Amino acid sequence: MTTANDQFILTVNCGSSSLKFCLFGLQNLHPALSGSVKTDIAGETHFIIQDEGGEYLANHPLAQAGVAAGIRELSGWLHNHSNRYTIRVVAHRIVQGGPKHREPEIISDSLLNELQHYSYLAPNHLPVEIKAIKAFQEIFPESLAVACFDTFFHRHLPGQAKYYPLPASYREKGVMRYGFHGLSYEFILETLLQKHPKLVGQKLIIAHLGSGASMAAVCNGKSVDTTMGFSPLGGLVMATRSGDLDPGVILYLLRNEKLSADEIDELLSEQSGLQAIAGCADMESLVKRSASDQKAGQAIELFCYTVKKFIGALAAAMGGLDMLVFTGGIGENAALVREQCCHGLQFMGLELSRRRNSAGHKWISKSGSKVKIGVLKTNEAAIMAKHAQTLIGNL
Repeated sequence: MTTANDQFILTVNCGSSSLKFCLFGLQNLHPALSGSVKTDIAGETHFIIQDEGGEYLANHPLAQAGVAAGIRELSGWLHNHSNRYTIRVVAHRIVQGGPKHREPEIISDSLLNELQHYSYLAPNHLPVEIKAIKAFQEIFPESLAVACFDTFFHRHLPGQAKYYPLPASYREKGVMRYGFHGLSYEFILETLLQKHPKLVGQKLIIAHLGSGASMAAVCNGKSVDTTMGFSPLGGLVMATRSGDLDPGVILYLLRNEKLSADEIDELLSEQSGLQAIAGCADMESLVKRSASDQKAGQAIELFCYTVKKFIGALAAAMGGLDMLVFTGGIGENAALVREQCCHGLQFMGLELSRRRNSAGHKWISKSGSKVKIGVLKTNEAAIMAKHAQTLIGNL
């Protein structure tokens, strides 16, 4: 229970058109509330806040869509409740900080300038995130702003997994493999190690499957390879993103279709993936339609096929596999997807229990499976709050 004068960490996670936020107690990191601003399939934007028990404190549509409108609504709500919630720190999830910024840090003017310089590394994410940072700085001028980079978890990638076979001059400009979804991976790994400390020496694959999807190979507690590389476009097939493509496809689009760089970006970011195959980017809807809709079935099949391929590739990179963990919106909720991703991998020691999987158990492998298969709910906001608290304590 919160009381007057309690101080809080506000975590902010914004996408191109959505906003997720949480409040944590500064001292105990106890979650006080969470919420979101997002547009549903029908095109209506909703502002939602729930307390720690799941009770709605706010739940209404917004006249305008977008992150800016969501920030205005959230700031108004927090100011109306400022006697109860004093915001000491605002922690921002930042997708990319370039080669020099990986660890969480206090946001300064110089950091903002560098982030703007590196916008070309994540043009669909960084500009929106920078605007959000500046907006919250104006709303809460007395609060500290903290950057939590999604690339931090992958900072130890070995050279063979980090660098592209391009001239060194491009590496110096930041063209390398960064990896993403790091905050999610960090939470899952910490959760596992709290209950199973011996896992630090084992070989894990964590599959963060959502509208944006990636996988990471974790060996001896460190990320040694991951499916996303230079940008969040690569790797697995995703909701509206293409995933890996032959570079020749890009050349074809430039030369033969005469598409501009911006048009190619729009094509690969917003018009590809599940959306391109089935006309729908929502996996829950596709699963419901798959029995009677051939294209929905094909979209799920391709998604699971790419996951299955990368399970094999990441296991090869580590020289084996002890555990596979599904997380993210799809990984946590789509039993059909988990089953199809594991189907045919018995030769690797993965034996999924259909009964446990369909029943929503935490551990879904058969009792005799050599590779343990689990499903864990991720919490990027909790990791952000933890990083922010640590930074404040070190000041």
